[in-house]
Amino acid sequence: MFEIDLKNRKTIYEQVIDNIRELIILGVIKPDQKLPSVRELSKSLTINPNTVQKAFTELERLGYIYSVAGVGTFARQQEKTEPDKALLDSAMNRISEDIRELFYLGLGTDEIKRRLVEAAEMQGRDLKERKIK
Repeated sequence: MFEIDLKNRKTIYEQVIDNIRELIILGVIKPDQKLPSVRELSKSLTINPNTVQKAFTELERLGYIYSVAGVGTFARQQEKTEPDKALLDSAMNRISEDIRELFYLGLGTDEIKRRLVEAAEMQGRDLKERKIK
């Protein structure tokens, strides 16, 4: 499924969330497809089951997965709804911090805009290509 990078600055819990979220977004894990159990995933990744459970709980809170008692955990169908305001605000705050740093590095407004548009277009193309594979 994926691997955990122990040298990554992100916690193992965050890496599990990011990896599963990406697999769902890219369509590798299809809507209503059953995910490995907490025990199976923790064993294959050689991490603590509590870490996987914590990640699953957060993914469920974020709306990426759902659980059926006694059956398992499944990927949720992506809905065309408004993004979660708290998550959107958090992402925008990170972008704002990065823009501040770009100004500090000496880039002007026009150059920052150009680079942001370029990065967004690249991410869009990358996402489409990864969905196709």
